[in-house]
Amino acid sequence: MSDTVLPRSDDSELGLRWSRRLSLRQRILAVNIFAIIILAGSLFYLDGFRSRLTEARIEQTKSETVMIAHVLPAVPAEGRQPALVRLGRDLGVRLRVYDRSGTKVADSWAGAAPTYELRDPATEAWYRGVARALDNGFDAIVGASPPEPFVPPARDSLGAWPEAEAALASGTPVTQVRRAPEGTAYISAAAAIERGKSVLLLTVNARDIRRVVRAERFSLALILAGTVLLSVLLSRFLARTIAAPLRALAIAAHRVRLGRAREVDVPVLPARRDEIGLLARALHDMTQSLRQRIDSTEAFAADVTHELKNPLASLRSAVDTLERVEDPALRRQLLDVVRDDVARLDRLVVDIAEASRLDAELSRARFEPVDLGRLIESMLPSWEGRGKQGVEIAFARPRVGSAVVPGDESRLARLFDNLVDNAISFSPAGGLVEIRATAVGDQVLVTIEDEGPGVPADAREAIFTRFHSMRPEQDFGRHSGLGLAIARAIVEGHGGRIEVEDRRDGRPGARFVVRFPGVAA
Repeated sequence: MSDTVLPRSDDSELGLRWSRRLSLRQRILAVNIFAIIILAGSLFYLDGFRSRLTEARIEQTKSETVMIAHVLPAVPAEGRQPALVRLGRDLGVRLRVYDRSGTKVADSWAGAAPTYELRDPATEAWYRGVARALDNGFDAIVGASPPEPFVPPARDSLGAWPEAEAALASGTPVTQVRRAPEGTAYISAAAAIERGKSVLLLTVNARDIRRVVRAERFSLALILAGTVLLSVLLSRFLARTIAAPLRALAIAAHRVRLGRAREVDVPVLPARRDEIGLLARALHDMTQSLRQRIDSTEAFAADVTHELKNPLASLRSAVDTLERVEDPALRRQLLDVVRDDVARLDRLVVDIAEASRLDAELSRARFEPVDLGRLIESMLPSWEGRGKQGVEIAFARPRVGSAVVPGDESRLARLFDNLVDNAISFSPAGGLVEIRATAVGDQVLVTIEDEGPGVPADAREAIFTRFHSMRPEQDFGRHSGLGLAIARAIVEGHGGRIEVEDRRDGRPGARFVVRFPGVAA
């Protein structure tokens, strides 16, 4: 079944719940910022990366301490200090040995250059302080718990190193992580020597861990900054290409709704081939169509006023004269004029009402298959005997089901009634009106021919305009001048076309041709 009623839009499919109060610009920016937030989340990965590096360094320090603690007893007593110095220099660590009494008996830094440096933050350059503040800020963001700060002992003995005391007491390696004054990890590991006779303490400032983490963080910061810049530029581009045109279209539509300007310039955006360009052109065409409808309505109102004035003036004149006339014959004549004017006004009002609501009704009508042959045949009795004496109607009946079109049967009936009534009114007494309906390809063709005077070539378009009439004087006032205008509106509402031409057999008369799209197979 064909249907001209457009489906109503479903607000549940097009509506937005969480972002209904945000403008399109804000939504574009929010989506891009969301992508940036996801990228910024990679900074949390650095905390895990740093933790894994620190754990790996702790395990390395622990392994080195255990290995040295196992090897050291094999070194002669006089060779232990040089061995510790050499190992400390090679590994970049500090090695100390404490006996059970807590006295330091060996130190890799004794008589040798330190293998690492504990920096004083107060003496560092300003940019190192900024870097340290950023590190602390990132630690606060990710919720990392800082290790206890390292305070260099005033007296270097076993009691200053709890991990060494624990290793000496338990016989198992013990590690400890502290934060050096400059903020880096200070790792220590202790292992018992010779079954608890002494203990080895290895310490190292793992500055390289912070250096690696800072380098990765700087790389991510550069990527994040570039992403932010790209996102802002992309948001501006999307806002310029999407939000700005939509805003211009919305403003134009608002001006059209207000109706304060006679001509509203609706952007067409001919260079755009996307949905916004399609919307702009559709809105422009809709505005033009609306403007044409308004112009047509204004012109129709003016024509209606003009057409109603003539019978009203005649009716007023007849009524005013009727009060002063005593002659019965003249009074009957005036009453006939009144009756004719009332009938004329009635026809005008009915036809005006029909013409004014026709477009709206056709736009809402549900079209169904209509057999034009059957429809015309059912209307023949009402046409026979109508109009002038002796006018005959001839209908070439098509094969059943061959002339079927999608449409509104009542409107199609009104169309053929107007065309046949027009043909009868122009036919001479004893004339013949011929009707044919046939399928031609994917169209259905209906022709109505009369034997009247025909329609001049220069008036074949004008006869379809409202209130146009080319009738002889004896028919004046019997027709509203809207019949053919209504007929054209019905045809075009059904997607068809109507034309008038000369008869093809060379005889005088008019030939109206109506073409409809047929029902798809």
